[in-house]
Amino acid sequence: MKHNFVVIEGNIGAGKTSLSKMIAEQYNAKLILEQFAENPFLPKFYKSPSKYSFQLETSFLIERHNQLKNDLQNLDLFKSFVISDYFFSKSLIFAQNTLKNDEFQLYNKIFNIVYSSLPKPDLYIYLHVSVDKLIENIKKRGREYEQNIKPEYLLEIQKGYFNYFKQHSEIKFLIIDTNCIDFVNNINDLKKITSSIFENDYKKGINRIYII
Repeated sequence: MKHNFVVIEGNIGAGKTSLSKMIAEQYNAKLILEQFAENPFLPKFYKSPSKYSFQLETSFLIERHNQLKNDLQNLDLFKSFVISDYFFSKSLIFAQNTLKNDEFQLYNKIFNIVYSSLPKPDLYIYLHVSVDKLIENIKKRGREYEQNIKPEYLLEIQKGYFNYFKQHSEIKFLIIDTNCIDFVNNINDLKKITSSIFENDYKKGINRIYII
């Protein structure tokens, strides 16, 4: 494989976990999945963001760091590469949209300390989906605590990702527009994505493709 560590990222409801699982199965990759469902602050945050935002983001920061550090250090020799449905930078992207300015300044200092100790992905894939389709996907999967997510919040998260990409030209980012395909239910659409990921070379910085 061209890559040892691949990240599949995206907004809430973009399908990053589904695609990560499919790629891991198809290419015999070690799979790292974010354990967000176990976070006790997540349902509380969606009900009262201002009250629980710092607790939520700090707990995610600790959990993501520990999981990635452990899983990336303990590699499986029988797997061809590692694929994850999130990367540590997700913590910063979400925190800047949920924390007050003074809280974020403190959070950012903690983030930078622990971020330097983690390996960086060889390829960072971002699944771009319109906000309307994200809302549709969120309603379909039916997680109760997600049903009140506002389109404005999703738009701010999307902007946060794009700003992050612009600030880190040392990483290979591949933005894949998946608005017109259904890789979960259509094998041909899945093949289009996997071929785009693994059969092409990309430069450092932002790379964009549109799949139809």
